[in-house]
Amino acid sequence: MFVLTADQRSSRSEPDRVPGLIDHYREAPAVRGFERTAGDEVEAVFDDPAVVAEVAVELAASGHWSVGVGVDDVEEPLPEQTRAGRGPAFEAARRAVESAKGRRPPLRVLGPSPWCPRAQTAACLLVDLLASRTDPGREAVDLMATGLTQAEVAERLGITPQAVSLRLRSARWDLQPDAEELVTALLRHCEEDR
Repeated sequence: MFVLTADQRSSRSEPDRVPGLIDHYREAPAVRGFERTAGDEVEAVFDDPAVVAEVAVELAASGHWSVGVGVDDVEEPLPEQTRAGRGPAFEAARRAVESAKGRRPPLRVLGPSPWCPRAQTAACLLVDLLASRTDPGREAVDLMATGLTQAEVAERLGITPQAVSLRLRSARWDLQPDAEELVTALLRHCEEDR
């Protein structure tokens, strides 16, 4: 099982981002959805490594969250409220988010599996790739993700197809799918080999 704990960064000088996070991930396929645990911290429980990979990387890349992923057992049956959950995965997520604070990128994966450091490294590389994108590059990648062609993206942005191609290349968008698959595969190994 995967427990993801996220703590808002710069919470004393920034608006409370917890309600927006909870609303954004309300429909994410989770065993227990995000809930505020204390202050500016949230927690969720996942059983799908692809979902936890996507959410953890997205949160860390946003620059607003320190993220900890705990990979281990949970006490079952899980209570209805996420924050009432117990077990080694919850404890690992707590240690991981504390370790992530002040680190770059602010994401840590902890658990008994020897695959956890590898999953963490791959996830951090993906966070760096996403966080380094310029706004124009991010905009081009987001439009491509909707299924538009490069010509359609160019028309929508009012630029040439060559300019779209340059933005996508600079954003290293072609590396993202393989990197996401790698993080997912490594998290799966973390869960299976513990």
